[in-house]
Amino acid sequence: MSDPLDAVLDKLGPDGLTAAAAALAAECAARGLVVARWADGRQTVRGVPVDPLPHVVAAADWTRLAAGVEQRHRALNAFLADAYRPAGRRRGDTDRDPEVVRAGVLPAWAVAHSPARDPGAVGLAWPGQPRAAVAAADVVRTADGRWTVVADSLRVPAGIGYALAAHDVLRAAVPEVTPPVPVADPSAAVPLLRAALAAAAPPKREGPPRIGVLTGGQADPARFEHRVLADALGVPLVEAGDLWPRADGGIEATVAGERLPLDVLHRRFDDAELGAHRTPAGTPLAALLAEGVRSGMLGLANVPGNGIADDRATYAVVPRLIRFYLGEEPLLPSVRTWVLADADQWAEVRGRLHELVLTPVDAYGGGGAVAGPECSSEQLAQLQAQVAAAPHRFVAAEPVEPAPVPAVADGATASRPVDLRVFSVTGRDGVRALPSPLTRVAPSPENGPTGEALKPTWLLS
Repeated sequence: MSDPLDAVLDKLGPDGLTAAAAALAAECAARGLVVARWADGRQTVRGVPVDPLPHVVAAADWTRLAAGVEQRHRALNAFLADAYRPAGRRRGDTDRDPEVVRAGVLPAWAVAHSPARDPGAVGLAWPGQPRAAVAAADVVRTADGRWTVVADSLRVPAGIGYALAAHDVLRAAVPEVTPPVPVADPSAAVPLLRAALAAAAPPKREGPPRIGVLTGGQADPARFEHRVLADALGVPLVEAGDLWPRADGGIEATVAGERLPLDVLHRRFDDAELGAHRTPAGTPLAALLAEGVRSGMLGLANVPGNGIADDRATYAVVPRLIRFYLGEEPLLPSVRTWVLADADQWAEVRGRLHELVLTPVDAYGGGGAVAGPECSSEQLAQLQAQVAAAPHRFVAAEPVEPAPVPAVADGATASRPVDLRVFSVTGRDGVRALPSPLTRVAPSPENGPTGEALKPTWLLS
């Protein structure tokens, strides 16, 4: 079979590439396809460009990726259930450590002293609820053709809405770019996501669950995506200022002037922000949600506290978690990672910081990472001193170079590194990968994927 991208390039031609890029830019601007960031106390908003050349993933690769991501999701949900089991284990047990600690798979400090562990989150899931209804794994294809997981996301995994939008704007702006071979329909992800959110409704609720997408407000950096998700799911987009307590302990939201009961909230902002929002009655949002869960009238997706499962130290041991909880061998490799709180691991890499990527344990989404190979001698000396003073604050990992794919730059084709964010959901029928992965494109050949631009992703079928 010929490369589907060759057909696209032949159809567009050199002049068509420039026209396609311009049409996409205009369509993205018209739809308000933006992302916002906070820096130095200011919010900046920028448009998110979409590349006209889709990222093509072969059917066999997608089968392997989907199975591997589903496996990680199952193992990490089991770890979350173990780590947040009420009272640590079972009532009456003298040893309150999680099973994974009791079995000697992880040291107690790896769970009890994780900076992302939130003891108050124990009661924010109803009994038996999977704590990560939605998860994501970031994967890259390396030069040897292997797909490698570089990060997990189980707090508030973002990007499904952007993945759907990337396909929509391409179809609208450049309708001549159509797959020359059968590909998976990304909109098939929507009913799978809806079913997973419905499964997060507490068992005592009767009838079809009433779902809302909970955004941080007008200034939320990803509000565009929240609106896309709410519209796709056919549910209201609500914020703290819309929420009210009900007499039965549940919640309701003011939507278009009406009060609507809600059984599930798809939470779209991080745990740390829950305490910053207040309801119209003056109640902290965190307290209102906690009361709704305790009353058995509300389910949160995702449950707060999931950072313990996707921090950098836990990433290093996911293969062990898969073997322990599932009794399976990992289907996708992880990047070789050392947790420097372990004295033996710190000793192993002490003299190799110039070769490795150092990341704070409490960093989320790769923030704060320092690439040793890119440091000057002075920067390396500072890094060595900083890590030596508190090695428990860091993990070290081998650098990963994603294989480049064709992209459009300045009206011509160029090679750019990409990563693929693969989403999965937990529903009543188990874990399913969504056929709407998000491809993020690096701005230059020297950069790793940073999400500066998006590509529609074609999953060959």
